[in-house]
Amino acid sequence: MPLYLFVNFKTYEQGTGQNAVSLSKLLSSFYTGEVEIIPVVQASDLHPVALACQLKLFAQHIDPVKYGSNTGKILPEGVKAAGAFGTILNHAEHKLTDSIIEASMKRCREAGLKVMLCAETLERAKILAKFSPDFIAVEPPELIGGAVSVSSAKPELISDSVKAIAKINPKIIPITGAGIKNSDDVSKAIELGTKGVFVASGIVSAQDQEHAIRQMLLGFPSGRDAGKMP
Repeated sequence: MPLYLFVNFKTYEQGTGQNAVSLSKLLSSFYTGEVEIIPVVQASDLHPVALACQLKLFAQHIDPVKYGSNTGKILPEGVKAAGAFGTILNHAEHKLTDSIIEASMKRCREAGLKVMLCAETLERAKILAKFSPDFIAVEPPELIGGAVSVSSAKPELISDSVKAIAKINPKIIPITGAGIKNSDDVSKAIELGTKGVFVASGIVSAQDQEHAIRQMLLGFPSGRDAGKMP
């Protein structure tokens, strides 16, 4: 099974517009096929980023709507056509009700999009696993964007979530997020059973994005060659 580095551009200035294109090109330069590097970009940036790099892209959100009168909504088929391979849903900064998650999952499947659901606790991860997403990212909101990673502050949350998710649906790929900043954070998360990490400011807001990407990849057993690239 491959390992994953999801990079959430959020709406940071460093991850918007031409900056999103530049960062996606930089991420693409580190891709060796050993670690899946997945930019998670704003809907408005999907098409230019898709043209600029060959990485699989995720949208930051979709709405459970179909073609029609849905002004301001994000159509699943729209992000698919713009170049998205999948989408995240239920991020701590964009929480959804279970009914909306269920409807959104249905629309994503109809549009051919992969889905990563975000869970803030072990109990929430168990609930979300019943929707059978492709990925579940466990992210305690109090650690998002902070200086301490979840793999250091709450290692038991990672290991317990991995076991609980596998028990409910072993096909779901567990991902770790919140405060991931360096190779030690990544390697610890992998040791605890996760199959990848979900990062944002640790790369996007870094003063030296190239160095930050390299350091993250060094934490993956199969990403060390990429991490050593000049």
